[in-house]
Amino acid sequence: MPRGQRKSIEEKITAKEELISALLARVESEKKELEALYDEKKLKDLDLVSEMIEEAGLSPDEAVEALQQYLGNRAMVTAS
Repeated sequence: MPRGQRKSIEEKITAKEELISALLARVESEKKELEALYDEKKLKDLDLVSEMIEEAGLSPDEAVEALQQYLGNRAMVTAS
């Protein structure tokens, strides 16, 4: 059975270059989608923290101070 016309080496090179170009475009697109998902997660996390601060009746400055104290205490315990 005849297999059909074989591709020349130049045609094979061109096909691989086109494939690689398409794959790189796809990778860039996927990276952008991933970054958007990270941004969405960050906003959800910040919204949760904001709700907790509000429910606790703290101002943003008070929340920052409480976190700083917690981190300071934690660092001292870890260093011990």
